[in-house]
Amino acid sequence: MMARAATLFFACVALFTVSACKKHEEPASSPPAHRRQIAVIPKGTTHEFWKSVHAGAVKAGRDLGVDIVWKGPVREDDRAEQVRVVEDFISKHVDGIVLAPLDDTALVPTVKEADAEKIPVVIIDSDIQWAGRVSFVATNNEQAGAAAARYLGTALAGKGNVLVLRYQEGSASTMQREKGFLETLAREVPGVKVVSENQYGGATTESAYKTAESLLVKFEKLDGVFCPNESTTFGMLRALEDAKRAGKVRFVGFDASEKLVQALGSGEIDGLVVQDPFAMGERSVTTMVSHLEGKTVDARVDTGVTIATKLNMNDPQVRSLLAPDLTAWLN
Repeated sequence: MMARAATLFFACVALFTVSACKKHEEPASSPPAHRRQIAVIPKGTTHEFWKSVHAGAVKAGRDLGVDIVWKGPVREDDRAEQVRVVEDFISKHVDGIVLAPLDDTALVPTVKEADAEKIPVVIIDSDIQWAGRVSFVATNNEQAGAAAARYLGTALAGKGNVLVLRYQEGSASTMQREKGFLETLAREVPGVKVVSENQYGGATTESAYKTAESLLVKFEKLDGVFCPNESTTFGMLRALEDAKRAGKVRFVGFDASEKLVQALGSGEIDGLVVQDPFAMGERSVTTMVSHLEGKTVDARVDTGVTIATKLNMNDPQVRSLLAPDLTAWLN
């Protein structure tokens, strides 16, 4: 009896030992999969346009399970700071970079450095003189400028004196808008005379205001103006208001903010050429993720353009471009 009990005891010990060994030998659970990190670098961080780009990028990041890191210079003329931001993300070896270059040539050496580190780059808003980009996601800016010229020409009944307040040299997107505007106006509306096309507003509303103020003093007989971005449009609006000429001079601007939309409703601005910055941010990130997954992506993605007027500004689709609700994406 004792022998049988001893046999059972040792059998149980052996069984427990084998079981314990097997438990000990089980492989540890697999580490969590790498979560991709995509840097999104705007031209600046103050204009309403870039807040919408940010929101679109965040939405895409949430939908696709990637981390979006948003960082850029405060001012849209700080090329050195934008270069530093890109270099910082290269050193952190993010999985991809989405960049709105402040200058079409100044950022080229830096994006080439990213490419050398096997970090793909998607360019948004304003193109760059570099063929190595994965894709260019933006408005067709030359066509947008052409649409502005046609609208202003119609508002002026095909005749009058107009001026263009340019943005700044090196900004490919606004240069293309200005080109499209001037060439279309000369070709299709020959009765309209451009009295000034070589003045730059610069990167801030304040600098644009000062330039616009000087132009309005110089050109007393003025029928229309065109401005190619948010800061030049707002600077010109302020100058026209101060000169008591707002609503008297036909005015087509670019992009939207709360004050610009108010001016559109009051008739101080005749038309705002509005892009879809939310779609730009969203589609740039989805394009990057598709590329990282080995899929073929389009080399050029056009995010569209609309001319908002007093008549259509309350249409739901236009309203969503003029005053997008970003609270779901940005705190």
